[in-house]
Amino acid sequence: MATQHPDNACAPWWKEDAFVRTQDEIEEVMILFKELPIDEYMWDWEGKYVDEAVGEKLFSRGQKLFSRRPFGEDLHLTYRIPAFDGEKMHRMARAFMNILALSDLARDIGVKRPPVTEMFLPLTTSAAQPMKVREAFREIAAYHRSVFHKGKKADTDLLKMFDVTPLVEDVPSLLSIDRILSPYWKKLLKECPEAGSRGQRLFLARSDPAMNAGLVPAVLAVKVALSLAKDCADECDMDVFPVLGTGSLPFRGSVNPTYLDTFMPQYAGVRTYSIQSAFRYDYPKEEVRKALRRMQKEVPKYRVIRVSDGDRKSIGKLCKVFTEIWQPTIESIAPLINDIASYMPQRRERLQHIGLFGYSRGIGKVRLPRAIGFTGALYSIGLPPELIATGRGLVKAGEMGLLEMIEQHYPALREDLKHAGKYLNRENLLMLGKKKSVFREIEHDIDAIEKILEIELGPEKPRHMIHRNLTSSIYQRLMNGDSSKEVIQRDLVEAAVIRRSLG
Repeated sequence: MATQHPDNACAPWWKEDAFVRTQDEIEEVMILFKELPIDEYMWDWEGKYVDEAVGEKLFSRGQKLFSRRPFGEDLHLTYRIPAFDGEKMHRMARAFMNILALSDLARDIGVKRPPVTEMFLPLTTSAAQPMKVREAFREIAAYHRSVFHKGKKADTDLLKMFDVTPLVEDVPSLLSIDRILSPYWKKLLKECPEAGSRGQRLFLARSDPAMNAGLVPAVLAVKVALSLAKDCADECDMDVFPVLGTGSLPFRGSVNPTYLDTFMPQYAGVRTYSIQSAFRYDYPKEEVRKALRRMQKEVPKYRVIRVSDGDRKSIGKLCKVFTEIWQPTIESIAPLINDIASYMPQRRERLQHIGLFGYSRGIGKVRLPRAIGFTGALYSIGLPPELIATGRGLVKAGEMGLLEMIEQHYPALREDLKHAGKYLNRENLLMLGKKKSVFREIEHDIDAIEKILEIELGPEKPRHMIHRNLTSSIYQRLMNGDSSKEVIQRDLVEAAVIRRSLG
């Protein structure tokens, strides 16, 4: 599933510059469907501007393609809608009406199946939220039918096919995802038995849990969620097809064309991966195509690894331990992160971080950039977020006798940390440590990781050395305050190209 996450450092192969405008995204959908083994595209109504004529434009431009691979059957457009909070609802209302209008369009032009039949619901923390969205959509659909289709036979096809898929984004909810899924799916099956025969999806976030709790809790919580989701699906006598939202760098999932042998077994049970912009555009096109073909062939072979009740309790304790180290550390360095993130180049027409239409993410009492800017900011000074709090957390895990359990459920831990560690700039960390004690704690993280896991962190190849030099330059320019934004941004992008992801 291709997404619009703006984490690419390089320009897409199909345009000259790296910024993808809203009006470019229709062309992007068609190109990806035609030139890569991509069969789903997530249309984001949550955090960015939207071309609301997407359906008409795709049908008009893709007649030949859709005659071979029907839109809504072989190729899919799935909407990510805003969270259902009962307040700023104008974007959700527009998404609802857009889906209904597209269903009408499909019927008018003789297409058998409505093109959009699923919504991803962000920030889901309870079963009540997707239930409310589903009920709201049914009410809007009924009103739409009474106004525009009065006297005609009720169009029940869309409602029978329609799914609201929970997108779960925080560690506590991932660790207890059965409290969301079990009541939601049971009610759904009573209302719509067809939902059981086709199975259900759920969407597990990977970036935001890492931002809120750190690398290790994010991975362990996803493993627990996959196991619990399978239990809930078995209880409902249906199949489950988990979606995992992942970026290219380890902090955001390690899903990239060069890392297949590591991430596919790590996330066994996942059936759909988000293929974000960096995966698509920061690697050679043919390498991307081969990786996607291999994923389509091999991902279905991996079965969910069950997590025992005892391990789930231990993982819950571990997540708390790591989080209690991570959050105050990030709160302390938030001003630096926000400062660097302000230099990160934009890649899509996203809504502003805060302001009239925007929204923000945060930890504790501080506001932070979203995941791409957060990750990119720390990498840009040679301080990969994967390393922060992890060493101190591993020390605590050792004291609790749970190190072996971490490695059992996070077998890619060493590889992830080694990969991130190639972009570590020790000199910058030492200089930061002279100014603020929190950075000396991060130095302890580095030492503990190397000692406990018996690995060495630091640049390995010439390109890693170049990245380190660029991050030294970025740090010095920021500290001296005598460089223009364009100069700093140039170095930021050059470093991002080397690591093959903006953040």
